[in-house]
Amino acid sequence: MPTAIEFENISKQYRLGLVSTRTLSHDLKRWYAMNIQGKEDPYLKIGEVNDRAHKGESEYVWALRDINFKVEQGDVLGIIGKNGAGKSTLLKILSKVTAPSTGVIRARGRIASLLEVGTGFHPEMTGRENIFMNGAIMGMTKAEINRKLDEIVDFSGVERYLDTPVKRYSSGMTVRLGFAIAAHLEPEILVVDEVLAVGDAEFQKKAIGKMQDVSKGEGRTVLFVSHNMGSISTLCNRGVFLKDGTVSYMGGIENCISQYISDGTTESTYIGHNQTNDIYYKSISITNEEGKKTDNIAFNEKVGIQFELGINNFQLNSTLSFTLLDSKLNAIFTTHYALQKDSSTITAFLPSELLLTGNYYIQPLLHIPNVKFLDKCDDMLTFRVVDTGSIHSVYNRPDLGIININPIWLKS
Repeated sequence: MPTAIEFENISKQYRLGLVSTRTLSHDLKRWYAMNIQGKEDPYLKIGEVNDRAHKGESEYVWALRDINFKVEQGDVLGIIGKNGAGKSTLLKILSKVTAPSTGVIRARGRIASLLEVGTGFHPEMTGRENIFMNGAIMGMTKAEINRKLDEIVDFSGVERYLDTPVKRYSSGMTVRLGFAIAAHLEPEILVVDEVLAVGDAEFQKKAIGKMQDVSKGEGRTVLFVSHNMGSISTLCNRGVFLKDGTVSYMGGIENCISQYISDGTTESTYIGHNQTNDIYYKSISITNEEGKKTDNIAFNEKVGIQFELGINNFQLNSTLSFTLLDSKLNAIFTTHYALQKDSSTITAFLPSELLLTGNYYIQPLLHIPNVKFLDKCDDMLTFRVVDTGSIHSVYNRPDLGIININPIWLKS
């Protein structure tokens, strides 16, 4: 397949809180080096990784650094990574919303982008006028837009408000219309950021289906950013995992998701660091049924999640909860435990033979329900259920699901 998009040495640097270099002499030095001497920006030689969680020593940060990869025509590429990894910046550069500090992007065909709610809309213009304006920006004739108008309106579900100024639309209506325009005006490349999270479940299902039609049925290229691993896995055939502004992994989507969800997690133990909280985590560990800390559990063994808590000031209705997630971060179940004043070490054991082989994740929560969080665990604990070849694992296959349930059979 021919190459639809090529990212070559793409980097993007920002100076925090400022547009220029702050001093006239530095601005002149930059201008002279770039426009008279033909050199690169001298201020690109400095800067730090864009780590939002820690205060840095430099005012310059790299949102992206040395991005190199190709996207083939017809690919559906999922771009994943934590907040601040550079996903949206990369799409904004591709969509020419901002320019790269270094590097070049080569794209073949028209690009339609939906990067955030209201992108490309004029608030004073009606929905109908915005459809024609967006089509014209993409280089389409009025006849071409008229031919697609009914499909766009029907898909968006905003027919009643089509001749109402967009500024009166809700965020959900705006993203519906924006996606309908981007998907139906026949771009060769469709770029979608995680704005679909604004829409309701029905529309998200329609949008995913439309992107599948665009890529598989019509052979167009889609770049999709989302934190929903289920949508990414369903829609995409390849993925890019961005970490701290660089490409950490690129390849098949399942491997890419696996790299992403295992990055930054603790393996079998989390050590807390908020010892001044009223109630806080000292540690959280995955154990086997003998209490040994491990991240590998045999299929026929119980899985233990051990919480060691510290209590400075007991709070009424304090609750310890955790959610069990599968390898795609879909929630399997959530459970709750009401804490007592003497709650210090608590272990929750999952029944043996409950989970089939695969990777699982624990997301804990220490809170007073619907009132406040008591302590946060920023990481997820991970463990793997492994097949031991025992007689219990005859139906232990991933194609049969992830939960092993033995119902009571009654013959009448």
